[in-house]
Amino acid sequence: MLESEKTSLKRLWTLALGTLKPPPGIARITWAFLYGILCHSVFGLAVLAMMTAMFFGMSESLGTVPGLWFIPANAVLVMQFPISHSLLLTRRGGAFLQKLAPLGHGQTLVTTTYAIIASFQLLALFTLWTPSGIIWWQAEGITFGFICTFNALSWIMLMWASFDAGAEVQSGALGWMSLAQKIKPVFPDMPTNGLFRVIRQPIYVAFALTTWTVPLWTPDQLCLALGLTLYCLTAPILKERRFAKRYGKRFDVYKEEVPYAVPRLKSLLKRLILVDTSVK
Repeated sequence: MLESEKTSLKRLWTLALGTLKPPPGIARITWAFLYGILCHSVFGLAVLAMMTAMFFGMSESLGTVPGLWFIPANAVLVMQFPISHSLLLTRRGGAFLQKLAPLGHGQTLVTTTYAIIASFQLLALFTLWTPSGIIWWQAEGITFGFICTFNALSWIMLMWASFDAGAEVQSGALGWMSLAQKIKPVFPDMPTNGLFRVIRQPIYVAFALTTWTVPLWTPDQLCLALGLTLYCLTAPILKERRFAKRYGKRFDVYKEEVPYAVPRLKSLLKRLILVDTSVK
């Protein structure tokens, strides 16, 4: 394990252990754990709904919009996630998120609140979708095995990249765990290790790959994949603007050395297996 990965794991482990012995404050602790339970429960349900719905090419869901009205209804479901997801990351979006938590805990809970909203959005997208009823193609035999393997690898890549970026932030744990311990949330540094050595946006790339590596294809799945892939390729542009302001020259150097979404094949293997010898 790379030293940077050990540091990420230690940081997450230390944060989690701190919640077992929080300083006194029954109201604060109660709110923290309520937010934590809600956040991780909805997050888990959203991931499960996403994996299941896309495995069946969006041909199985709970939506029942009649007639051709299902087309605009599904379009709204697709658009609501990327639009809100991006807006809430702006300065005004952050200020709005801070107003949603009780007892003046908004600033501490902002990452947890953001994760809760995003999880509800994904849950809505994948459970309220109205299937078209059209199936174009379904993988069978060895093809089914290959596609399922690629799909599993896409999900592993997504989890790996999320860990590299800071699992406590990506999962929403940073907010409620910090509140429980009555400490200011400490955000991870700019991610440059692990998959971030290969491309600058591994989370978005992995998320897009999960939409294309499915064993059953329908017009529903194609529309979903196109919409979410477009988001995954364009949304990071705004993220990188924030990084440029926050990290300045350091991000500029990183941007010059590491490609946006497509790795440079010559350096791919080297970046994945070499240990940073500068860290002892």
